[in-house]
Amino acid sequence: MNFLKPLNTPITDWHGRSVWLIGASSGIGLATAKALHAAGAKVVVSARKADLLQQFVDAHPGAQAVVLDVSDAVAITQAAKYVQAQQGLDVVMYCAGYYVPVRASDYSLSEMLRHLDINYTGALRVLDAVLPELLPQQRGHISFISSVAGFRGLPQSLAYGPTKAALINLAEALYYDVSPHGIGVSVINPGFVETPLVAGNDFPMPALISSTKAAQEILKGWRKGEFQIHFPKRFTRMLLLLRMLPYRWYFALVRRGTGM
Repeated sequence: MNFLKPLNTPITDWHGRSVWLIGASSGIGLATAKALHAAGAKVVVSARKADLLQQFVDAHPGAQAVVLDVSDAVAITQAAKYVQAQQGLDVVMYCAGYYVPVRASDYSLSEMLRHLDINYTGALRVLDAVLPELLPQQRGHISFISSVAGFRGLPQSLAYGPTKAALINLAEALYYDVSPHGIGVSVINPGFVETPLVAGNDFPMPALISSTKAAQEILKGWRKGEFQIHFPKRFTRMLLLLRMLPYRWYFALVRRGTGM
């Protein structure tokens, strides 16, 4: 076994390659769509907000938009077939995300389930739609935007963190099944990125980066054939180390660092 070999086939040339980004009307998804279009990819963006998608299409000749709600399994299946028929499916990226701070003192089942539906179950619906298209062609790549919040439990992340942890585990399990069929899998674990998702945070966000920088890091990770793409490294490497600590140390350090 070659432990130095990339886990995925490196994607070094985007010219003519089809990419479908689901949840790309803003934030990291939108920035990545822009970067891919500039690199020569055939880009299809999906989200619920038709006006924002149209703005992207108007500014990026050749791009297409498919209005989509990730809670609608039938619509996702129809969209996958449409994209496959129009330009093929080379890379599918699940960017949809939802976040509001939740703690036990303001526990809301509806918020818990909303996070679950958008952040995780939506990804399952996309897999249900694209795997029958990708497996027969024996090539392609599936990418999920997760978060460092999925590494271990964090304060104010009672609803968000578990869905991201599930997404990381899903990507790991999926890799075993599809990599022998020539299909790559990557999970993207950003730290704090300047997006509408975190605009309401009332606490310091260390190593905050722009969505444009995040998109550059994602393309760099694909170019290297990485399975886990995490950034900014000066922050995410610290969290990866915390992931290895015994719970007694971990809880104490996080409480001290966050004041909670």
